[in-house]
Amino acid sequence: MYEDIKQQVLDAILEAQKIGLIHGTSGNVSVRGEDDNIIAITPSCVPYETMKVEDIAIVNLDGEWIEGPHKPSSETPMHTAVMRARSDVRANVHTHGKFATIMAMSGEDLLPSSPPEAEFTPIKVVPFTMPGSDNLAKNVVSTLADKRVVLLKNHGMFCTGADIGNAMAAAIYTEEMAEICMFSKLLGTFDALPEDVVANIQAMIAADKAV
Repeated sequence: MYEDIKQQVLDAILEAQKIGLIHGTSGNVSVRGEDDNIIAITPSCVPYETMKVEDIAIVNLDGEWIEGPHKPSSETPMHTAVMRARSDVRANVHTHGKFATIMAMSGEDLLPSSPPEAEFTPIKVVPFTMPGSDNLAKNVVSTLADKRVVLLKNHGMFCTGADIGNAMAAAIYTEEMAEICMFSKLLGTFDALPEDVVANIQAMIAADKAV
């Protein structure tokens, strides 16, 4: 059962591995099914390069393990808490991206420096909390509020979307944003887009106009 959302999860985690957003068994992906109470999520401790559709775990909105040969990700509480709080969120991507992790350690909001990045800001930082804990899940929900992305201090990023494509785009652009921010700050050239420009770009995106 649930083959479609399992395949979406598998395709996304393999893409994330291919482009270097995740390594080993770090990071996790979830997709909500047509039944809002059903979520497909990457399993715990299964190498992504050997993962198959049947390995993907199914949980309900409360995080209870329903189907799959392997335990769901240890970060299931974070994924399910966000989906309980946000009916608009249909997919989540959590990575330990190198640049996102570096920039999260500053504790400062991550700001956009190019138009495509503006879609996902403001990006706030969740204080460090033990991975897999209910406290982390609560902190992610409260810091995320109605936005798309948060950084996790010493832990990477957590991105949401209306579908898995949106969530993956958020993860890709957030890692790019963090990389540009880090190097430009080292060079002393960082120049964030003004708030009014960001608002205008977000309005263009909301109107389905490319940036």
